[in-house]
Amino acid sequence: MLGPQAGSILVVGGTHGNEPNAPWLLQQWQRQPNGLQHHGFALQLVVGNPAALAVGRRYVERDLNRSFAEALLADSKQQSLEVRRARELLQAHGPQGASPALVAFDLHSTTAAMGNSLVVYGRRPADLALAAGIQQRLGLPVYLHEADQAQQGFLVERWPCGLVIEVGPVPQGLLHAGIGRQSQLALEAGLTVLDQAAAGSLRLPPALVVHRHLGSVDLPRHGDGTPSALLHPRLLGLDWAPLRPADPVFLSAEGHPTALAAVLPERLQGEPCLWPVFVNEAAYGEKGIAFSLTRRERWPLADTALSALRGLAQGLTRRQAA
Repeated sequence: MLGPQAGSILVVGGTHGNEPNAPWLLQQWQRQPNGLQHHGFALQLVVGNPAALAVGRRYVERDLNRSFAEALLADSKQQSLEVRRARELLQAHGPQGASPALVAFDLHSTTAAMGNSLVVYGRRPADLALAAGIQQRLGLPVYLHEADQAQQGFLVERWPCGLVIEVGPVPQGLLHAGIGRQSQLALEAGLTVLDQAAAGSLRLPPALVVHRHLGSVDLPRHGDGTPSALLHPRLLGLDWAPLRPADPVFLSAEGHPTALAAVLPERLQGEPCLWPVFVNEAAYGEKGIAFSLTRRERWPLADTALSALRGLAQGLTRRQAA
């Protein structure tokens, strides 16, 4: 009998229905379980938003990856397809669900030139330890998203430990072998880290390098809401690259550039250098985001991070031997 802290690993693909690469991977691993190096862990492979995937849209009524806020889920008046789907996922696979999971990996793709990266929400010790372990193995950048009132309710926040694996660039709706391969490599690195943590053999680096979210910038707009300028060509493809106040970020139809300093909120004025992410992400236009800004920081890892991850990993169930 499983103890109260036992659980599996949840791997979600298709949280956004126009990102088909992860759902395709899930199908392959369901057909050929040994196609994924899973270290014997019990995995639950789940399509996040099958209704949106069926029609090739990011979502049907609202963004599923903004539908996991506790207050939203508790509001009986909230009955959109995605909120109901979030409740279903938690009832089935949440920590107290019918088939509980302790760790969640949410596989995404982006149209931005992000390469292969990790997204962590907040500063939970186990999340930071898991990200540090993957970063140590693969050298991936880590985007720490926190303190953004406009963006809340992310899927992995509802599990004791979890992170997003983000790969790009790839157009929405397009299957791409390279995107699938990079997603699998990052997931397998995460599973290896959990296996080592459970065995007590995991050694983490002294610090985790993060790009901490500071805010987002929208396109300049006319009074009627239409864009008055677009992203400057020199900024495109420069995710994770240093951006200085004098650097151009927008370009008008007349050829007039706008420097970063001119669009920074007051609280970020004086920053000598910032790092943009999700530059020109196609899905973020509706959210009023042309790019997000981060500060590159080096965070020492406390011993509590490793112990938190080890405690979770030792509660993960393994598959029964055939």
